[in-house]
Amino acid sequence: MFTADITVNSSRLQADLEELAGIGRAEDRSIYRMAFTEADMQARRWLQDKLRTAGLEAEMDGAGNVFGKFPDRPDEPSVMIGSHLDTVPAAGPLDGALGVVAGLECLRRIKEENLHPDRAPVELVAFSDEEGRFDGGFFGSRAVRGSLIPQLIHEAADFDGTTLVEAMTSAGLEPLAALAARRPPGSIRSYLELHVEQGAVLDSLGLPVGIVENITGLFRWQIRLIGKADHAGTTPMGMRCDAFQGLAEFAGEIPRILEENDGEESVATIGFIRLLPGTVNTVPGEVEFSLDIRDIDRQVLDQLADTFRRALSAIARRRGLMFEFQELSSVEPVACDRKIVEAVSSSVESLGIEAHRMNSGAGHDAQVMAEIVPAGMVFVPSVGGRSHSIAEWTHVEDIVAGANVTLRTLLQLASTER
Repeated sequence: MFTADITVNSSRLQADLEELAGIGRAEDRSIYRMAFTEADMQARRWLQDKLRTAGLEAEMDGAGNVFGKFPDRPDEPSVMIGSHLDTVPAAGPLDGALGVVAGLECLRRIKEENLHPDRAPVELVAFSDEEGRFDGGFFGSRAVRGSLIPQLIHEAADFDGTTLVEAMTSAGLEPLAALAARRPPGSIRSYLELHVEQGAVLDSLGLPVGIVENITGLFRWQIRLIGKADHAGTTPMGMRCDAFQGLAEFAGEIPRILEENDGEESVATIGFIRLLPGTVNTVPGEVEFSLDIRDIDRQVLDQLADTFRRALSAIARRRGLMFEFQELSSVEPVACDRKIVEAVSSSVESLGIEAHRMNSGAGHDAQVMAEIVPAGMVFVPSVGGRSHSIAEWTHVEDIVAGANVTLRTLLQLASTER
């Protein structure tokens, strides 16, 4: 039977968030916990210790995903809650971490209240490399989904040239063991994720909780424009094959391309650039850069991919450049499961909280899991819309509100008839 008045231990939740934020924290208080680094693995050991201290089983699979479950009924499908522990460089304390720590607190409260006899097991997961240090992101959830292949594992590398195989081996993991992380069909009933919004919608509305209805899709490219390196003083402007000028022209075309392809929800970002040879007195002969495109409509994403390819090709021809690109990742936009959306809404109402139904402009493990199980998300505000930054923050009362909504939603999902 669903217990309507159960809430999280807010002081314990806050203490865990601060303790976890200390792992990988730099002198300026930003966090460096990139996938399969020592700090990332320390955080995974921290979570396992917390689970065991709470009297819960803890394990880590070959992809580096950490799991805990209550009650430990291995033959029964679980209701899963989770997020990720890895960060981007110079990160804030909540992206990913909030969903994991809140999930841990939910399991502890369910165990403390002994709320399991007529319910499905509740399972916590902390996925690995959601942020995309290697191969575009969502490594751990893709492993659970069963979409990894050996070629991907052997070829994946970060922008600094470190391979996934090297990083996993250094972390004490056997890279190809990630292929065995696939969960058998029917072993998970549903997936729920609590996350900071990473945008400014909820903060601007002054509301503590968002009920996510759709999650953006994305494609991410690594692009090279190849020209000719020449002397900066002796090469006339009209005789240059300047790779950077090609990038500059392309960047200026992005707003037009989005507008002409009906991309009201579309966003495009060039977040990484490398110039070669990279000296002050040399015309850049090559530029390598990333392109990240997002929208909640698959058809719009396809149109944008085609338009961006044609724009790059035309710019390369005009400027005497060669154009190459590699797709690092492609993630489908998904609609959250309607029953989970309504369960979240019911939990919000039971707590007397005002919430906002919204889309997610960021990608999340939830959309990967949505390909194999019903999935849903709960958002809490990001102050000023800041995330992937040391400025990332959410007020404590909003964190607690989101965690309580998540706990009650979990209990509803676990109580639903098998």
